[in-house]
Amino acid sequence: MSKINRIVLIVLDSVGIGALPDAANYGDEGANTLGHIAKAVGGLNLPHLEELGLGKIGKIKGLSSDIKAGGVYGRMAEASAGKDTTTGHWELAGIILEEPFPTYPDGFPDEVIEAFQKAINREVLGNKPASGTKIIEELGEEHIKTAKPIVYTSADSVFQIAAHEEVIPVESLYDMCRKARKILTGKHAVGRVIARPFIGEPGSFTRTERREDFSLEPPEETMLDKIKQAGKPVLAVGKIVDIFAGKGITRYNHTVDNMDSVDATLDYIQLEQEGLIFTNLVEFDMVYGHRRDPEGYARALKEFDQRLPELIAKMDKDDLLVITADHGCDPTYKGTDHTREYVPLLLYGERIKKDYDLNTRVTYADLAATITELLGTEPVNHGTSFAREILNDK
Repeated sequence: MSKINRIVLIVLDSVGIGALPDAANYGDEGANTLGHIAKAVGGLNLPHLEELGLGKIGKIKGLSSDIKAGGVYGRMAEASAGKDTTTGHWELAGIILEEPFPTYPDGFPDEVIEAFQKAINREVLGNKPASGTKIIEELGEEHIKTAKPIVYTSADSVFQIAAHEEVIPVESLYDMCRKARKILTGKHAVGRVIARPFIGEPGSFTRTERREDFSLEPPEETMLDKIKQAGKPVLAVGKIVDIFAGKGITRYNHTVDNMDSVDATLDYIQLEQEGLIFTNLVEFDMVYGHRRDPEGYARALKEFDQRLPELIAKMDKDDLLVITADHGCDPTYKGTDHTREYVPLLLYGERIKKDYDLNTRVTYADLAATITELLGTEPVNHGTSFAREILNDK
């Protein structure tokens, strides 16, 4: 089988497309990120994603299912236990987790907090699940007076530490996170320890862009490792470098804004002619999903759709563009958590079949198996490749 030279993989963070069969086990029965956003705004207008076949994967108001798609389309189910960012991305890269990362709906136990307080030689505030913006509003003034860092979590497997940059310098905050990361192992091995610096005065606190994630290392080699070992570049955009703790990555651009991330992806397309460009567009999840803003989410989808022609125009004949997601975060659903959903899968390239339905893949890891086969590297440990099914090399 002749190989693809370069793959551009874009993860639309949290853009789910309907509840998985086991969604009720996660409290997510009936969730549907794309479907419910479309309904809430009176229909989505995404002509370029529609042309790739998005409307043929699931019923989405405003998108037609009665078109000839410009590429391959389908959906993927998550085989791993969990519905968080790390689990989803690791599975996209070829790892299936049998046990979910630990979460702390009642805050962290004494054994964790006491060990952390001893390590940093000061007490903490908070220790509960909370919105990051709300907890600094609630405890920011006390933090400034006492210099006690604010510890909190969410529905995700995260240990987050918020501190005012003028009270605890950012490098000191990072050092606290490194100490927390060493403590949070074994049964308390959370997916990420996150530094959350902020500035401002009581009543007008603002989180800064100097957030830093201290992630667990993947427990086995991913497609990133396989591609790097083959001597090919692995270029990461957005929080990909955090999610994989830097493993298997040859170069990265730690963007946050969706459009900056698209710009960085375009820059990398100009830079390298082979390997993998792996991009995460985090604002769908962080800014619109968790904050339950379907209108803003729809606008962000439209902004990405408008950039798709630029991306496609930069593609060479031996390139493959892949668009997918890592989980859902239905902004019309109860609570503020991720939702356990199928994710869309769109593939486009000159050597890829047109209007071809992949149907439902049983694991995201099928994508990793496909990417490693197409790039001619050693395979990952999980997943079934569909590379031969989608190539149109007649």
